[in-house]
Amino acid sequence: MAEGFLRNFAGARFEVVSAGTEPVPLNPGAVEAMAEIGIDISAQRSKDVAPFLSQAFSYVITVCDRAAERCPFFRGAAQRVEWSFPDPAAVRGSEAERQSAFRAVRDRISGKVREFIETAT
Repeated sequence: MAEGFLRNFAGARFEVVSAGTEPVPLNPGAVEAMAEIGIDISAQRSKDVAPFLSQAFSYVITVCDRAAERCPFFRGAAQRVEWSFPDPAAVRGSEAERQSAFRAVRDRISGKVREFIETAT
């Protein structure tokens, strides 16, 4: 979701690369939550962080505590930003409860991405 927001809000201002320490298939709940607000992330795919370790980045952003703990060191990263969002995919309950969790995290990520764009140099 963060990748989708950054691409949508910042346009060409940033080159966005998204990867994870434990890549998994894109969650349909995330796709649906983003589609509800007009952002299509269905073409995004989960990638492993390892191929990107040798690249230089201005920012490396982690979106959950587990990722922050496991995120490897990027030699070329000028700044590391750690955001702590719960994993909505871990929520158990009814379909409505699970989708509500995706919406709540989506909205929090949206706010953090907007703040990041305003303050990033």
